[in-house]
Amino acid sequence: MITHIVTDIEGTTTAVSFVTEVLFTYAAAELPGFITTHRCDPIVRRHVDGLARSGGVAADDDAGLAALIHSWISADRKDSDLKALQGLVWDEGYRHRHFAAHVYPEVPVMLRRWHAAGYRLAVFSSGSIQAQRLLFSHTVAGDLSGLFSDHFDTTIGSKRESAAYARICAVLQVALPENVLFLSDIVAELDAAAVAGMRTQLICRDLPLSNVGHPTANDFTAVHQHWNLVTSGAAGSVA
Repeated sequence: MITHIVTDIEGTTTAVSFVTEVLFTYAAAELPGFITTHRCDPIVRRHVDGLARSGGVAADDDAGLAALIHSWISADRKDSDLKALQGLVWDEGYRHRHFAAHVYPEVPVMLRRWHAAGYRLAVFSSGSIQAQRLLFSHTVAGDLSGLFSDHFDTTIGSKRESAAYARICAVLQVALPENVLFLSDIVAELDAAAVAGMRTQLICRDLPLSNVGHPTANDFTAVHQHWNLVTSGAAGSVA
């Protein structure tokens, strides 16, 4: 029986274009100035120092940091200090309503139904936990953050390694890994989750895929139908 649903973000709940064209573009434009303005903040300074060390530039070299930030954002570099700094600047962007997070139309509906039915919902994304919470707190459909019990980022492990999913199951304290359904648009992530014993489903919102080794669905409504998930408090025992 499925008791927990863990979802990816990019391409699963949210269009990849929102992340690449809105969030990444905003961070690339705003982060250099944000660092200059907030350099005395201990949290900012710690992440700037870490970023500088990893990138081989001086922490007080504004031009060098700006070039590094633009390069790494363009390459979607999975650096924890960069992700933390992006989260800080996105916080300002959300609070000043420079943008709101995209979610596919059926996602809020189904997340609310699953939550109400007693399924425990979680997120596993390469974006930082802070960035995840910000996104779901400021969606075009309102604040969805209260629907999630747990958040996981790559500090728990790579999304393409089964050990990360085993650790997630341990944190969730599930009786069996097969009680957890993982949703993603990336086959390699689903492969790793399946090795750990999770149930999996590929979200392919554009072209349907076949022979991928996982059930497929074009949206969350199809996920609900495929697994015959309950729609009321009948799943309340999983909370």
